[in-house]
Amino acid sequence: MSDDPYSTFAGLTFDRPSDGVLRITLDAPGLNAVNRQVHRELADVWLAVDRDPDTNVAILRGAGRALSAGGDFELLDDMIDDYAARTLVLREARDLVFNVINCSKPIVSAIHGPAVGAGLVAAVLADVSVAGRSARIIDGHTRLGVAAGDHAAICWPLLCGMAKAKYYLLTCEPLTGEEAERIGLVSLCVEDDEVQQRALEVAENLAGGSQSAIRWTKHSLNNWYRDHSSIFDASWGLEFYGFGGPDVAEGLASHREKRAPGFTGPTSE
Repeated sequence: MSDDPYSTFAGLTFDRPSDGVLRITLDAPGLNAVNRQVHRELADVWLAVDRDPDTNVAILRGAGRALSAGGDFELLDDMIDDYAARTLVLREARDLVFNVINCSKPIVSAIHGPAVGAGLVAAVLADVSVAGRSARIIDGHTRLGVAAGDHAAICWPLLCGMAKAKYYLLTCEPLTGEEAERIGLVSLCVEDDEVQQRALEVAENLAGGSQSAIRWTKHSLNNWYRDHSSIFDASWGLEFYGFGGPDVAEGLASHREKRAPGFTGPTSE
């Protein structure tokens, strides 16, 4: 058996750029699109980080030109067509949110290019988020035909206020890194070519600090999220209920065909 706690996470890559700093990289085709394996690993890796005595801080980033373009079409097909697969991904989506929140180690995210889906979940929930000026942050749930679930309802109103949260989550309008910083959705905005270095500098600073003080501060602040877990439960449940409905099939088809969707699904009224 390998002594490396990350040897089972074959869909992610890891390196240690500084003492106490673990860098986790999404590196996959289609601008780091998330498949079934990576979705599971992105939920579980924070448990390994939490228990790793050699890691004080984790950085999450994407390889190439993006953080992540979101779930790949095969993953979405499975969620639409297969109840068992949808139930499994539902659990992973819950675990991703709470494993990031409950990880005792601080997490720094480096956001560049498109940032969508599960990668965006971890990046926005990270304790410090560093975005490139021209990054494209998109919560695309309603454009796909499902409720804005996973992380958005639990944290966007706290980070940027209800008015901005509603606007971007209802319309799926993209935010640049510059706008995301202006409204408070991310911690820092820097020039695109400075994102990785700035994220590393923040991580190194945290890794060299008082670990008990930093971790207990994170734990205390994240009670804001824990106290709003019922809001998350509602959005998460309604999102996955939507994956069994007609609008999501049309939403996915329109993405494949690069056209506007023509939603016809029934409403609840």
